[in-house]
Amino acid sequence: MEIRDDRIDSGKAFDWGKTSREYARYRDIYPEEFYKKIVDRGLCIKGQKVLDIGTGTGVLPRNMYKYGAKWTGTDISHEQIEQAKILAAASNMRIDFLAVPTEQLDFTRESFDVITACQCFWYFDHEKVMPKLAELLKPGGKLLILYMAWLPYEDRIAGASEELVLKYSPKWSGAGETRHPIWIPDVAYEYFELEDHEEYDLMVPFTKESWHGRMRACRGVGASLSEEELVKWDREHRELLNRIAPEQFDVLHYAALAVLKKK
Repeated sequence: MEIRDDRIDSGKAFDWGKTSREYARYRDIYPEEFYKKIVDRGLCIKGQKVLDIGTGTGVLPRNMYKYGAKWTGTDISHEQIEQAKILAAASNMRIDFLAVPTEQLDFTRESFDVITACQCFWYFDHEKVMPKLAELLKPGGKLLILYMAWLPYEDRIAGASEELVLKYSPKWSGAGETRHPIWIPDVAYEYFELEDHEEYDLMVPFTKESWHGRMRACRGVGASLSEEELVKWDREHRELLNRIAPEQFDVLHYAALAVLKKK
């Protein structure tokens, strides 16, 4: 499904379906500490019903399945949801995955203890979504927003790879990340109160192949470039990594979370 949003990449079209297989293979990269921060806050654990919006290939529910929550994952992309189903079935996980835009969620009121949004919160129409999420949460329910990004100004390999993405997608708005708390739109505070937030650094391990796949699966590359552009980017990025990267390396990231409690 092709998406255009003036807030993102200056309105350049992107389609996660084009890169869903790479996404499934290369974007399940969050270290265990990322999930431990969630569990330590008593979220997404046994006895809770959790809705993961913008679930993609189901990275969050699949990695947190062992903690015992009952998960449902939704995403606007049918291709992403198909990959999520395949991966969950391969591990005998019982997770409900549905292809539906967050703006069109149609669950029963007060169905969930927790709603999670990992790496996707900025995509939504917040004026529509925030009251809907509050309606779907039980009294006192929590909205957990999660994010992780490489730090291009501090990590040489990440910075060089990002420069190459910008060569092919100069309007890509995913570039230039620095550490900061997760942005919360004003409308959210009509329905929620900020309970907690944290920002912290992580070192994420890669091989040349897995980092290449991770970069290819980003919005500025696999989800938006033409086939001809993608062939050229692929060749240039492999040549770049052969020049500057060892076979195995860590990439400096920062992670952030925000916990909002339903009023």
